[in-house]
Amino acid sequence: MKSEKHYVITVGREYGSGGREIGKRIAADLGIAFYDKELLYLAAKESGLSPELFDSADEQATNKLAYALSSGFSFCGTPFSSCFSNDTLFNIQSEAMRNLVEKESCVIVGRCADFVLRENPRCINVFVHAPEKVRIERVMLRESLCRQEALELITKTDKNRANYYNYYSHKEWGKSASYHFSLDSSLFGIEKTAEIIEQLVTEKLGF
Repeated sequence: MKSEKHYVITVGREYGSGGREIGKRIAADLGIAFYDKELLYLAAKESGLSPELFDSADEQATNKLAYALSSGFSFCGTPFSSCFSNDTLFNIQSEAMRNLVEKESCVIVGRCADFVLRENPRCINVFVHAPEKVRIERVMLRESLCRQEALELITKTDKNRANYYNYYSHKEWGKSASYHFSLDSSLFGIEKTAEIIEQLVTEKLGF
């Protein structure tokens, strides 16, 4: 059921900044839904397409999708790569996102959500970042990687996210002007950063 009281918080994030954890904590504290990979499965369900198709294209630059689709997925006897472009998949995912926020309040991580929902007056857009040293240490611990491996993963992931975001939004990923709030998670840690965002959101939306 559509309600003018529904709202959405979008969270862009540098890899290793703790943005996903912050988004999840915000959703739990505010008692609203949380969507990260779950959004891909929702788009697949609504479109009737394979979840693996959306997963392969998830936050990837446009030239990555054709490679991902070359793995042999098929639909009605025809290779996916000849049926669906990356732009089509993005549009399907975007429509699922817009339908979602008509029905409930939620936190959405990544996937150009701030751009897709730019016409929604109750959408607050946040970007979470942190110094490279902090992110490397976090990724080393979480993924059991050496320092060089962690740095390479951070560089690759952030490059993919930036290419994806810049291509579809025509804005600059991570640039403060693209968001309502941009916060360094290393200053206060995950829990306190989440609390700060919650306070900013509640004051902005007046609840």
